[in-house]
Amino acid sequence: MFLPTTRAEMKKRGWRHLDVILVTSDAYIDSPYMGVAVVGRILEKAGYRVGIIAQPDIASDIDIKRLGEPKLFWGVSGGSVDSMVSNYTATKKFRSDDDYTPGGKNTKRPDRASLVYTNLIRQYYKETAPIVLGGIEASLRRVSHYDFWSNKVRKPIIFDAKADYLIYGMAEKSVIEFADAIKNGKQPLHVRGLSYISKEPKDEYLQLPSHDEVLRDKNRFIDMFELFYDNNDPITAKGLCQKVDSRYLIQNPPSLYLDAKEMDEVSEISYERDLHPYHQKDGKVKALETIKFSISTHQGCYGECSFCAISVHQGRTIRSRSEESILKEAKLFTTYKDFKGIISDIGGPTANMYGFECSKKLSKGSCEEKSCMFPTMCKALKPTHQRQIELLRKVRKIDGIKKAFVASGVRYDLISDDKAYGYEYLKEIVNHHISGQMKIAPEHIDDEILELMGKPNKQALIDFKVLFDKLNKESGKKQFLTYYLIAAHPGCKEKHMLHLKDFATNILRMSPEQAQVFTPTPSTYSTLMYYTELDPKTRKPLFVEKDVLKKERQKQIVVAKERCFKSGFDS
Repeated sequence: MFLPTTRAEMKKRGWRHLDVILVTSDAYIDSPYMGVAVVGRILEKAGYRVGIIAQPDIASDIDIKRLGEPKLFWGVSGGSVDSMVSNYTATKKFRSDDDYTPGGKNTKRPDRASLVYTNLIRQYYKETAPIVLGGIEASLRRVSHYDFWSNKVRKPIIFDAKADYLIYGMAEKSVIEFADAIKNGKQPLHVRGLSYISKEPKDEYLQLPSHDEVLRDKNRFIDMFELFYDNNDPITAKGLCQKVDSRYLIQNPPSLYLDAKEMDEVSEISYERDLHPYHQKDGKVKALETIKFSISTHQGCYGECSFCAISVHQGRTIRSRSEESILKEAKLFTTYKDFKGIISDIGGPTANMYGFECSKKLSKGSCEEKSCMFPTMCKALKPTHQRQIELLRKVRKIDGIKKAFVASGVRYDLISDDKAYGYEYLKEIVNHHISGQMKIAPEHIDDEILELMGKPNKQALIDFKVLFDKLNKESGKKQFLTYYLIAAHPGCKEKHMLHLKDFATNILRMSPEQAQVFTPTPSTYSTLMYYTELDPKTRKPLFVEKDVLKKERQKQIVVAKERCFKSGFDS
């Protein structure tokens, strides 16, 4: 049974009111891949009555009023993707398609959805239950941040949205603690993973540079971001406090991570794994095709690519589900009438991080002065693909499973560094878990740009390709690699893209057909570089391409069929 979206559905459950109403800019897909669905189901399991309003009409009260007011709180999410990223390309062109909207047309997701929905609630309910922001849009904008689409530094989103609270990161534990506090008539200010506005500073918390300071001084913006970034590990993080005008943002330390048992429990909730019937008259949702029969094996990523925000949303520590729980989910798929024997993906933010983590990090938290994988692999990490190999082999043996793809990204340097099982793992993938192509993300090959991106050097890519080609030849299969590439990353000039084109042509022996222009999204180091035009490590000036046409030109250099961009090679 879906969570209710109408009064009629509430009536079927015998409910006259709801404790919590969740509002989202995605269609309501009841799936463990959809954050709002997960939060709703967790609250339901804890005994709360929860309803969902998905993609409400913002020009009237017809949707926002259809479930009445919640007794405890409203939860507002901008969706599975930041609404501005979802609505606009890297060159700020409006996207006509939306994979999370019925029918596929981008007509139901407002810009800055978290702000719009909060205002919508307040427009029609003058005195109402607390409004809590959540999801990735709020999580990545929880302190002062550079906003690419308005080209300015914006206040923490809780100030702009005029919400009461914000729960950041993976909210499984925080939202229950929050609901319990509100239910019992207590202030929820103790909840880990919570941000709120205060009239007074919290002196025992780390004091971030004020919003006014970071507006005036880019070096202070860097100072603020580094303090913010370094305090995202639940074991080591301190609370943060930032002055914004005459008030203060208070950010409690992050919520403690779920352990394997807790992750299993969340994954094994009885999701419908389908689009709510309320939406079906408007057409299919493309995203469902990918996520319906996919399995998430773990959370977190310690790759720390400069352009990726996973570090400050999911965290840098890997938390893995048990093998038993994953196999149970795979077997469950075979009971669905529309399951055709194909698991779309078995993975996570990075597929081959499942099942191992640095023992030091697990007990003492993430290292402040070093990265797990950059510039070289930390000796304490000791990657091993043994658990993943065993898991994939067991999934293949399940009756009714014809193919289980590993479609999530794979870090090829982890494979190379695992001397005991890396070769065996890649052989397993080549022989059984891809079909025609394997996607990897080198992003670039120029050493100067790779260092800014926090990516492994090009030799790691060359070594991986040699091994991949060898295994394909041995298997008798004609499979190939496809590469995610980025143009116009901070520091990148046309000469760097020409280097990339030459490398692709002469070393990789391929002609790239796709590359994406870098999009500055909140809470990443690459966005910090883009805004400040400084290298945060050295504080020295950094070239940043901001001209739209020149960004597009960088992209065209690498995807062009012929070498027609010789001018500028040495610029």
